[in-house]
Amino acid sequence: MSGSDAHDPRARGSQGGHAPHPETRRTPPTASHRPVDSHSHSHSHSHKDVADDHEARGSGAEDPMAQASGAETHAPDAPPTPQDALAPVLRPVPTGNGFEAALEQILQVVRLGLVPAGERLPAERDLAIRLGISRVTLREVLKVLHDEGVVESRRGRYGGTFVLARNRVPGEDEVRRRIGAVDVADLLRFRAVLETGAVELCAERRLTGRDAERLRAALTRTQDAPLAEYRRQDTRLHLTLAELSGSPLLTAQYTTVRAQLNELLDCIPLLVRNLEHSQRQHSALVDAVLSGDADGARALMREHCAGTAALLRGFLT
Repeated sequence: MSGSDAHDPRARGSQGGHAPHPETRRTPPTASHRPVDSHSHSHSHSHKDVADDHEARGSGAEDPMAQASGAETHAPDAPPTPQDALAPVLRPVPTGNGFEAALEQILQVVRLGLVPAGERLPAERDLAIRLGISRVTLREVLKVLHDEGVVESRRGRYGGTFVLARNRVPGEDEVRRRIGAVDVADLLRFRAVLETGAVELCAERRLTGRDAERLRAALTRTQDAPLAEYRRQDTRLHLTLAELSGSPLLTAQYTTVRAQLNELLDCIPLLVRNLEHSQRQHSALVDAVLSGDADGARALMREHCAGTAALLRGFLT
């Protein structure tokens, strides 16, 4: 996304189409194995946890918390489908650092906006299976997130673990902390390498059918998003391109980079001129990918990333 990777929902396509009236703009709707505990601080399963794991494997009942989370509901032993918005981030963690790796992945889900503030994370059973950890370890992860003010637990039939809203405009001290936490120049370089490679691979794959529809739908969501929702939908568009590249390694690397990038983007303002330009670039980029123009897609994405880098350097360095 060019500039702040932010956009004005009035901007439409690369063909100069008319922007919808604000009052008529559509608003997107709000939202086969036993888990292996790879927690680095070794824990033995309690009887209750073994029973929980048995329930996770054997129960065919649908979990209302999983349904309410906004993620697709899967049979316990089935892997998530490619259309699942959380699939690029939530994956089995490496042996030896289960607690730390699971904490990182759930934080990425929050920072990428894949589960927005006020919405519910998938049920414990689903999360444990996706991450390949026991529910004992998962509960320790969720306790840390609760203590840090990232999530809250609610009881009752419609309870679960809910994402808390973050301060939309970071203070000066927080901005300095975020800038100091990463090498901004290197992050922007690596982002450009990953994203130009992803769109080239997508174009070479000649996306058709469901894959092409997924990409078009992701673009439409950015076009229809109200301003406050745009960055989350923009993130989903870029994650969709990474996932459709067909390279799980590239997708995994991009989710990490994008989470760091979003921390920086939240520190700069949304600029209407940049937003309109960004959406035109998005539309041209999707057209190039779907027409199989790998060189054109690379060039468009390179320009797109350069715009973001320019604004971030201007505001933050």
